[in-house]
Amino acid sequence: MSLRRASGKTRRGGTPRGARRVAAQAGIHVHVARDGGRGGLAQAAVDRIARAVLRAERVAAFELSVTLVSDVRMRALNARFLRRRYLTDVIAFPLHGVAGRRAGDVYIAPGAARLSAREHRVSVRDEMTRLIVHGVLHTLGYDHPDGAARLDSAMWRRQERLVAELARWGRS
Repeated sequence: MSLRRASGKTRRGGTPRGARRVAAQAGIHVHVARDGGRGGLAQAAVDRIARAVLRAERVAAFELSVTLVSDVRMRALNARFLRRRYLTDVIAFPLHGVAGRRAGDVYIAPGAARLSAREHRVSVRDEMTRLIVHGVLHTLGYDHPDGAARLDSAMWRRQERLVAELARWGRS
């Protein structure tokens, strides 16, 4: 499924474009928060990207939380939940929501994203988009091996296709 941009403009008949899209996504709830994470993308942009990924994956019902955290908080999360004692840029947890509803939590460190962007010679906006896509895919059950092998994984290929589509539509 490809991503489609819906403008908020009104058609001649008075129906806003994208109204059907909003109604179809009534079962998708995205909550974006900042917990010390400075910079990166605006919360509305994070929401749009996360919803676009869920749409592209044909998810009809999902509870998603995306939290932008400081580097210090991300190190603590990485140590506590993954037993790794270093800074990472994204951590994601697939969860079981209420009444069997699918859910997930994504934590992103904009500070770490800035470092990765510089290292990979991409914009912070592009790197943040990649991290949001990556985290949402993990909450949906995608996984990849560690190390360089991850670049050849099905998840990584899907991630890069979605990032490219988002860039074409100007959502990143």
